[in-house]
Amino acid sequence: MKNIVIGSGPAGRLGSLELGKLGEEVLLIEKNHIAGTCLNEGCMVICALTDITKYIETNNRFNALGFVKSQLDISYEKITEKIIETQKKLRKLNQMENESVGNTIIYGEASVEGENVIVNGESFSYEKLLIATGARPFIPDIPGAEYGLTNKDILKIDSIPKKLVIIGGGIIACEIANIYAKLGSEVTILARSGFLKDINDSAINKYILENLIPEVKVYENVDVCKITKNSVITSTGEKFEGTAFFATGRVANSEIVKDVVELNPNGTIKVNEFMQTSEEHIYAAGDVTGGYQLTPVARKEGICATRNMAGYANKISYDDIPQALTLNLEVSFVEDKNIPENAEIVDIAIPGIAGPGIFWNILTGDTGMAKISFDANENKIKKIATISPSSGDDIAYLSYLMRENYDLDDYADFIEVHPSTDTNYKIIKNMWL
Repeated sequence: MKNIVIGSGPAGRLGSLELGKLGEEVLLIEKNHIAGTCLNEGCMVICALTDITKYIETNNRFNALGFVKSQLDISYEKITEKIIETQKKLRKLNQMENESVGNTIIYGEASVEGENVIVNGESFSYEKLLIATGARPFIPDIPGAEYGLTNKDILKIDSIPKKLVIIGGGIIACEIANIYAKLGSEVTILARSGFLKDINDSAINKYILENLIPEVKVYENVDVCKITKNSVITSTGEKFEGTAFFATGRVANSEIVKDVVELNPNGTIKVNEFMQTSEEHIYAAGDVTGGYQLTPVARKEGICATRNMAGYANKISYDDIPQALTLNLEVSFVEDKNIPENAEIVDIAIPGIAGPGIFWNILTGDTGMAKISFDANENKIKKIATISPSSGDDIAYLSYLMRENYDLDDYADFIEVHPSTDTNYKIIKNMWL
């Protein structure tokens, strides 16, 4: 076999699809379900559940305003049943897409032995190999950790927990907190250090806490020392009642090649800018390599790796990567990590504006916000964070303009779609151009 890809998450699935489009011979091996964590245990599950919480919040808002009178009866069991039903349909489509370019797909647990890959007792030799085995939830070495849930358990639990104690203070912790709080759980977050450090903006974090998840109790700089079936105990002896949920990061599934290629100290696979490992004919991409654990980045890495495998030189760049939180109002952000020392940074923030999905929030004032940082010397955007129904699309396009090094004056001809909730154009055009 000329090319073997192990793992069919965003990196492996898109990478093998790219190889097939290039006319390459491809064997794609998947241990469980095609499309990996994103569809089966991660972001797609979060998005599906957040659609429900948005509906609940909208119903509550309309009831409070007095022009709708309704009472919802939520079935968590039915929600998970329909999510699983949808996943099965998407898996079929993803498999058909890969097979449509001539790729062969095998399901089973693979092992790498020298120049061969073993799966289901059958041995396949390869010329080029891509490891795209992803990552799994990191479970801290804490007594009673076996009682804790992770994102892998969301579709397995029978009912909404009465009380949920989330261990971790990052994006996943915030998204899980929002879902279960809106579904009726009493939710507490225990962050080992600061809450939502990745956003790196106190104003945005404050808005999230006060307006998007006000019912969630957040404790920072907390160390958990023990977990029981119905509680979490901290190093100070404080006891929080509820089911524990780990949102403590992820660990690479790199064991398959730990004796074959060089690993980083944290166990991720070491790769160069071509996604090539210490063995020149073996490549790796996606969460198994560490770095940005984001679906779009994994896709980009998978395509980069397989183009190189096919002989088309391709490098990966991680400049100005946009990120988001899936909450009842989307929160998206991007930051230039290479700001000059002499930069004259100017921050401008304004409340969100009326538009699709936000009109009925005006009466209560929770319409979101936007904050943009400019370098006045270079006349360029260096950081953006925005909270609105359109924030994901807004930041995706604006981050592209940042990567392409556009000057603020280049925004002069920008025409927004109306009606829109995008506040960025208002800041850029009305206040700077």
